[in-house]
Amino acid sequence: MEEKNKRTRPISWFWRWFLNNQVVTALLVVLLILLIVFLFTKVSYLFAPIWQFLAVVGLPIILAGILYYLMNPIVDYLEKQKIPRLYSIIGLFVTVVALIVWGSVVIIPKIQEQTISFIDNFPQYVKTIDQKLTEILSDPLFNQFREQLESAGDKFMSSAGDMLQDISKSTVQSLGSFVGTIATIFVAIITMPFILFYLLKDGKRLAPYFVNFLPTRMRKPTLKVLSEMNAQVSSYIRGQLTVAFTVAIMFMIGFALIGLDYAVTLGIIAGFLNLIPYLGSFLAIIPAIFLGIVAGPAMLIKVLIVAALEQTIEGRLISPLVLGNQLAIHPVTILLVLLTSGKLFGIVGVILGIPVYAAAKVIITHIFEWYTTISSLYEEKNKDGIEISNSEN
Repeated sequence: MEEKNKRTRPISWFWRWFLNNQVVTALLVVLLILLIVFLFTKVSYLFAPIWQFLAVVGLPIILAGILYYLMNPIVDYLEKQKIPRLYSIIGLFVTVVALIVWGSVVIIPKIQEQTISFIDNFPQYVKTIDQKLTEILSDPLFNQFREQLESAGDKFMSSAGDMLQDISKSTVQSLGSFVGTIATIFVAIITMPFILFYLLKDGKRLAPYFVNFLPTRMRKPTLKVLSEMNAQVSSYIRGQLTVAFTVAIMFMIGFALIGLDYAVTLGIIAGFLNLIPYLGSFLAIIPAIFLGIVAGPAMLIKVLIVAALEQTIEGRLISPLVLGNQLAIHPVTILLVLLTSGKLFGIVGVILGIPVYAAAKVIITHIFEWYTTISSLYEEKNKDGIEISNSEN
């Protein structure tokens, strides 16, 4: 009997150590997650109908969500002023429709006129820039670099021609998908107002409703996570839209004052591009600089002055007041997120990458905090060997 206990004791000790080891447990959890992901990749065809459904309803839900975060504070404010929520929503919808009609009558024809004019004059603009570059390259200072610059220019023109041919071919080949995209956008425009209406009316009840399906112990922490995610995403979306609108107005006024062509169109383009953090402001200046080069050195200097003033006002005044530091994300992290999301999901990924990252950051932070409380890997000991919890540090 004693010999049998001696044989089983090392084995039981090993299993007790193996199961109680926090590192081993963490590695097993990671292994199980990777195994689940691998199994999902093998049966991904089963989820094809779900992805098709999300492709149809995803766009109107995203648009409705963005407008919800923008309009919900106004509805909440009117509700605090003793105005019924339903009447506030209806009044806000009427105001938005009136603004859309006004924009269709006033702004859209102006954008159409300026766009057609730019397309008609584009060959002349290219010719003018080519002449200016030729004059610059003919300067004796550039003699030693002339061959390299001419070679680079020839390669650029050749690659640009090949790219235009590829675009034309892909345009013809993807005509069917283009029609499908137009249909998806049309469906989104039709269904989005209904989704937005019910979000504004009953949006606050969604989280408590879905949380009721969870076990009782998980409801309170889940509501806390959802509340923090909502605060992060809503503040970011409202802030970015407000800053983008302000940037568009500033560029319109600035370009109009210096007499630059296509001021309205350039301002609207700058506003849309400003939705992309850091990179948007740089991209918005490029078409204005292009037109400034065409118009001459004086206009180019004026364009640069307007851009510098806009960047100063936006960076020093508007963005700190509107956005603040609510996301607490390092600029390098933002650039990495933009590059990754843009590579994976295109322009939609660039626009939505930061709020999705902010929401994921909240979830991961809470999971990490939960793991530190149930494991002993992050506990410290004092001189007497007594463990100190993280809450005491």
